[in-house]
Amino acid sequence: MPTDNRIDYVELPASDLDALEEFYGSTFGWSFTDYGPDYRAFNDGQFDGGIFRSHLKSTTANGAALVILYADDLESTLERVLSNGGTTSKPIFSFPGGRRFQFFDPHGNELGVWSDK
Repeated sequence: MPTDNRIDYVELPASDLDALEEFYGSTFGWSFTDYGPDYRAFNDGQFDGGIFRSHLKSTTANGAALVILYADDLESTLERVLSNGGTTSKPIFSFPGGRRFQFFDPHGNELGVWSDK
């Protein structure tokens, strides 16, 4: 049951749905449901979202909101991002309460990963 006044779903653009499914499945273990040639839903184990066909990119440079994931082991997660085709937009840095990095997925969407460790 959705919770009132809480973020419930996130959608990311992608020109190649197969490539992003492979990237997020291999890097973060997300599962996917195919809804035809222009849409895939995903679940990360707790949160649902989707990938829709588009040539646009979600980046902080164009004013998009930054989706930030959590990881117990930041360095290991960064290695998986890079080995699965992502690129770093901001290397690991510290901030009050933890550390994080930002990356571009293979389509060019920018996301972040943080850790309190």
